[in-house]
Amino acid sequence: MISERTLAACRVLIVGDVALDRFVYGEVARISPEAPVPVLRVTSTTNSPGCAANVAANVTALGAQATLIGLGGDDITAVSLAAVLRGIKHLKIIPDTNRPTTIKTRFVAGSQQIVRSDEEVTTPPSATAEERILDAFAEALPDNDIVIISDYNKGMLTDRILAEIISTAGKAGKMTIVDPKRKDLSAYRGATLIKPNRSELTAATGLPCQSDADAAKAADRAIEIADSMILLTRSEHGMSLFRPGTAPLHRRTEAKDVFDVSGAGDTVAAVIATALAAGLDFGEAMDLANTAAGIVVAKIGTATVSPHELQAATMRSRLGYENRILSLDAAIPLREAWKRQGLKCGLTNGCFDLIHPGHISLLKAAKASCDRLIVALNSDASVRRLKGPTRPLQDENARAYVMSHIEQVDAVVLFEEDTPLELIEALKPDVLIKGADYREDQVVGGDRVKSWGGKVVLADLIPEQSTTRLAKKAATPTTA
Repeated sequence: MISERTLAACRVLIVGDVALDRFVYGEVARISPEAPVPVLRVTSTTNSPGCAANVAANVTALGAQATLIGLGGDDITAVSLAAVLRGIKHLKIIPDTNRPTTIKTRFVAGSQQIVRSDEEVTTPPSATAEERILDAFAEALPDNDIVIISDYNKGMLTDRILAEIISTAGKAGKMTIVDPKRKDLSAYRGATLIKPNRSELTAATGLPCQSDADAAKAADRAIEIADSMILLTRSEHGMSLFRPGTAPLHRRTEAKDVFDVSGAGDTVAAVIATALAAGLDFGEAMDLANTAAGIVVAKIGTATVSPHELQAATMRSRLGYENRILSLDAAIPLREAWKRQGLKCGLTNGCFDLIHPGHISLLKAAKASCDRLIVALNSDASVRRLKGPTRPLQDENARAYVMSHIEQVDAVVLFEEDTPLELIEALKPDVLIKGADYREDQVVGGDRVKSWGGKVVLADLIPEQSTTRLAKKAATPTTA
C-alpha cells in the first residue's frame, strides 16, 4: 500500500470528456396506467462528477493532486458540475457555446437502475475551443507526473488533440494511460497503456476475449494497431495486462458484492495512473486497482475510494484469516462500506482468553443478530487491569489470531482501554451483543448504540463456562 505522504506528492493530469452524473432515487410501487412502465416516486436527487471528471474525483479521493482539462457548455449544468468539482484544485473546463454540458441522469429504484437519459452533443469542439484545450494541456504538463486520457466519445478528443497529447507527453518522458471508447485504436497509437473492457476490445479487433487465450489473441492484435500495452478489464474475471514479448499478468476480481458498476472503469484508470506515478510497477498497480474496483462496485452510484478503504480491503484480501485483525483506523472504513451496502453490523467484546464452548455460543448468537460481526478484544494491558497480574493466559496476538479464525467473526479490533466505549463510538455498530449475565443497563455503550437507532442483544450463555473456571481447574492438583 502506498503511504499517504507519497500519494499527496503524486500529480495526475486528466484530459477528456466531462459530464454531470445525476442520480434520481425513489421507489416503484405501481405501473403507470398510461403505458407499461414503472412509476418512480422520487425521494432524493444527487449530483456527482461523471466521465473524466469522475476520474479526477477518484485521483483526488486517493489523496493525490489532480489537474482536469475538459469541455463544457455555457449552461446551468456547467454550474452544477463546477459545484461537485470544488475539491479539484486545478480545474480547466473550456467553454464552448455550441454545445451543452453533458448530463447523464440515472433513475434508481432501490439499488436497481431502471432507466438512464443522456443530454449531450458529440460534435467536435470549435477551432477556438480546440486550441484552448491544447494550450491548457501544454501549460499543465510540466507540473504533472502522468497523463490520463479519458475518452467517452463525446467529441472533445479530436484526432489532432489525441495525437498532440500523446506525442507531447512522450517527448516529455511521461506515461499516458488511455481509457478508450473509439473502435479504431490507432487513434491512440503511441500511448503507454490502453485500458479497454471486453466489449471495447472485441469491437476494436473483431476477436472474442472471454477466455485467457482469446483475450491474449485480441490483445496482441490491439498492440499491433496501437503500439501500446493493453490493460483489459474483464468484469467478473478481473483484469489482464498484455505487453509485447512478456507473459500476461492476470488479476482475478476482488468484488464480493456488486451493487453498481457505474464509474468502476474510472476508478481503475485513476488508481493505475496514481500508483504508477508513485513508483509502483505494473503488477503492483494492478493489485491496487483491482482492489479499488471491488470496493466501488459495492457502492451505489459513481463512487471513489479513499486510502483508508484501500488499506482495509488490501489487508482483508491477503491470504490467511489473521488478516481479519484490523486497527481501528482500518476498521472504520470497512464498517462504513458495510453500511453503504445495507449490511447490519454487530459488535461484541471481551478478553476471550481461552476459547471455550460459552464463547462459541456467544459468537454464534452474535452473528445471528447481524450480517457482519466485529469482535473488540481487550489488549494484554487491559486484561491485566481487569483480571489481575496472572492474566491473560494467552497474549493478545495469540488471542486475536484464534478469534480471527472463527467462522462467525468478520473483523477483530484490539483496544487498550478498560472498556470498548471509545471503539463503539467510532464504529457505531447497529447491534451490541453481550452475554445474558449482564442486564441491558449494565452493557457499556448500550445507551450510545440505542441513541443512533441500534439495539442491545443479550445472548444466552452455557452455564459454568469461563476462562477463570478453566484456569482454576488447571491449577488444582489432581489426586490419584
